[in-house]
Amino acid sequence: MSVFSYDGTFEGLLTAIFEIYERQEEPVAIVRYADVQPGLFSPIIEVITDLVKAERVWVGLGKKVSHAARTHLYKAFLAEQPRVPLLIYQYARLAFASTQSIEENFATDCVRELAQINKQVFRESHRMEAFIRFQKTADDLFYATIAPDFNVLPIISGHFEKRYADQRWLIYDTKRHFGLYYDLEKVAQICLDEEVADRSGRLPANILEHQETLYQQLWQTYFHHINIPERKNRKLHLRHIPLRYWKYLTEKQPRLS
Repeated sequence: MSVFSYDGTFEGLLTAIFEIYERQEEPVAIVRYADVQPGLFSPIIEVITDLVKAERVWVGLGKKVSHAARTHLYKAFLAEQPRVPLLIYQYARLAFASTQSIEENFATDCVRELAQINKQVFRESHRMEAFIRFQKTADDLFYATIAPDFNVLPIISGHFEKRYADQRWLIYDTKRHFGLYYDLEKVAQICLDEEVADRSGRLPANILEHQETLYQQLWQTYFHHINIPERKNRKLHLRHIPLRYWKYLTEKQPRLS
C-alpha cells in the first residue's frame, strides 16, 4: 500500500485516482506534496497532474452518479480536510464497482462522511454570500476580504457575478492568498503582490472613494438606531451570526466618527 501525493488541485486528485487504478494499488493515503511525511513502510508515489487523465475520471464518474453528486464531491474537496481526498477515492471506487446508484447509500462511511462535509461547505458558502461587505475605492472598484474556514470562493463567484453584474468587484481570500476579480465581462482568479487591507479587512482611507466612509457611518448609525436593547438576545444572535463572521460586517466594527 502506497501514499499517493498530488499538487493540491482537484484535477491533481482526479489524476491520482486514475493512477491508483492504473497501478492497481490500494492507497493508504492521498496527500498534497507539502503534507508528505515519509514513513518506514509506505512508499510514496508522486502524481503529476494530467488534465486528460483527470477528465477521463470525471467523465467516468458522470456515467455512474448524477451531476449533483459530482458537484458535491467538488464542494467536499474545498473543505481542505486531510481525509477528504481518500474519501473521494473510496466514493469513486464504490461508484465504479456498483451497478446501482450509491448516492444515498449512507450506510457506507465514505458516502455519509462526504455528505456531512458537503453540508458544512454549503453552510459556509451561504454565510459568505450573506456576510460579505464591499468597500468602494476611488477607481470605482468594490473590494471585500474574506478568510473562510473552507475554500468557498470558487463556488460563490456565480452569486456575485449575477447580483453585481454592473459593478467591478474583487473578493480576496486573505487566508489562501488569492481572489476573484470581475471586470464587467468575466471573473478571473488573481493573486495580489501585496495585500492592501488591514487585519480587519479595511482598506486605507487614501484609496477609498471620498464618500465611502460616510456610507459606512450611515450604515452603522442605522443598525445602532434599529437595535432594541430590551429585545436583545445574544444567544440567538450568535446562532445566526457567529462571532467569527463579525470581522466582515461594517455594522460590527468600531463606530466611525
